[in-house]
Amino acid sequence: MKNSFVRLTGVVTIATVLSAGCGMATSHYGAMPGSTMAMATSSTKAADLKTGLNALLGEHVLVAAVATSHALGGREAAFKGAAAGLDANSVEIARAIGSVYGADAEKAFLPLWRRHIGFVVDYVGGVAAKDKAKQDNAVNDLVQYTQDFGAFLSSANPNLPKAVVADLVKSHVLTLKDVIDAQAARDWQKVYPALRAAAAHMQMIADPLADAIAKQFPAKFAAR
Repeated sequence: MKNSFVRLTGVVTIATVLSAGCGMATSHYGAMPGSTMAMATSSTKAADLKTGLNALLGEHVLVAAVATSHALGGREAAFKGAAAGLDANSVEIARAIGSVYGADAEKAFLPLWRRHIGFVVDYVGGVAAKDKAKQDNAVNDLVQYTQDFGAFLSSANPNLPKAVVADLVKSHVLTLKDVIDAQAARDWQKVYPALRAAAAHMQMIADPLADAIAKQFPAKFAAR
């Protein structure tokens, strides 16, 4: 699994991602939350798993923010490029799940994960059109999605209670919504802290997920 994650490890910064994709100011905020952990070498498979999941989920937030900024700015070609990158990240997250639970789980996980991205796109469309009803529908869909996602992970791993997972994913959705709302208002002073908070929150998902998987399969993730 470690080889699947080395692409992002320890190299992403907010300034790098936003200056490349969002057309914003390039004030340097330093390494993303979790990147110090990602750069550290690990002596256990469980720690490698945790590092990899943090990297992939952190990338998810960053590339999503690039995509939403392009969408709100009407930069269609740039949005399509960012969306393709976001989907590539989704495929890698699904592969990470599949490396633990098998091909069937990977196939089931990918469309489920993509669903919440689709709902986020719906929300961005509502924001761009100033359509409150569309925004509300997208938020409602995202809240319901958190329950579905929680049920999926809970069914795969008894160490992941549905309610806990759903609440963590709901926080992911809401912190990403904060980024989108700030982007739409062109309030760059709020965009950066909101993005830092959204990216930092992903560690609260990645760490428990990695710990639960290691607990479920102690022989597979035993210390080397």
